[in-house]
Amino acid sequence: SAGTASRELDGLFKDGSEAWSFTPSITLPIFDYGRRSANLDLATVRKDIAVADYERTVQQAFREVADLLVAREQLAEQLKAVEAQERSQQRAADIAEARYRQGVGSFLEVLDAQRQLFAVRQGLIQLRRTQWATAAQLYKALGGEEG
Repeated sequence: SAGTASRELDGLFKDGSEAWSFTPSITLPIFDYGRRSANLDLATVRKDIAVADYERTVQQAFREVADLLVAREQLAEQLKAVEAQERSQQRAADIAEARYRQGVGSFLEVLDAQRQLFAVRQGLIQLRRTQWATAAQLYKALGGEEG
């Protein structure tokens, strides 16, 4: 097809306007020396690598979540045990103090019982901190946002 072109609309059909044509064309490579086949093979290999990387990432995410769930369960069990130990140590400290007030025990026994109680409480605080950190890691591993 053919037509005319002009820089201004009023001169579109006057003499001196430029001519243009539009003809659709199709190019088909006859000899590409296997380049398209090689590109297809390369694309297939890249896709296979991407799929393998994705599968590895998904497996790693499932493993991380499973590990964190196990850790959370173990921490809950440890927490119960240490809380029971704290209650027991609190009773021992109370008994040592009662013995001291009655004049049967020494103040050193009271201090020693309190020191042991504080050590158990310090371990309990550390365990709770670890439990919160594990919960945060689990939240993040399940797709939660940081911050």
